[in-house]
Amino acid sequence: MKPTSHELEALRGGLIVSAQAYPGEPMRHPQTMSQVAASAVVGGAVAVRVQGIADIQFTRSAVEVPVIGLWKDGHDGVFITPTARHALAVANAGAHVVALDGTRRERPDGLTLAQTIAQVKAESHALVMADCGSLGDAFAAAEAGADLIGTTLAGYTGEREKTEGPDLGLLEAIAAAGLEAPLIAEGRIHTPAQARAALDAGAFAVVVGTAITHPASITGWFVDALRP
Repeated sequence: MKPTSHELEALRGGLIVSAQAYPGEPMRHPQTMSQVAASAVVGGAVAVRVQGIADIQFTRSAVEVPVIGLWKDGHDGVFITPTARHALAVANAGAHVVALDGTRRERPDGLTLAQTIAQVKAESHALVMADCGSLGDAFAAAEAGADLIGTTLAGYTGEREKTEGPDLGLLEAIAAAGLEAPLIAEGRIHTPAQARAALDAGAFAVVVGTAITHPASITGWFVDALRP
């Protein structure tokens, strides 16, 4: 069942934790990722975001908060839940929300974003989160029927410069546009202060991944800081 308006409202001002590991890493196992997600919920996460069909299935059994699911296929261009086939597989795996590439770039299956979202809504009970990279993307995704607008791809599509932390300027611009779909801040949020700043910039909720669930990156930050 898709989240009700009451359940979505429960995300307001909250932390969504993204639990993902890259292929080849020791933690790259669906059960492990579901345990990481469950640990985040114990810490207060209001929802979790996971990648891969098996990860979604395991996580649905491990947590009672909304699960935002995606399927990464490839590494360049449109690769976050890139086609309607991927999106429906994510929904059928049990994701309450399907996260997909919400940019205006051409999709691998030739469908428009609006067509993809319409198919997900016609054939599943899932909501759709559009991972956007610019204000133009946000407008287009909202028009296409996205239920949530994320800043996940800010700095990765060539439309905006990659900021060191979250793209607060983009968050402020989208928030000022007054779109009906809730705005989700995601991307390069590495500290509690940055998460607070994203919320203050107008985000409805904040997604943090690497800084909470990726030990290799976190360890690297400390190692770099200790080097002469």
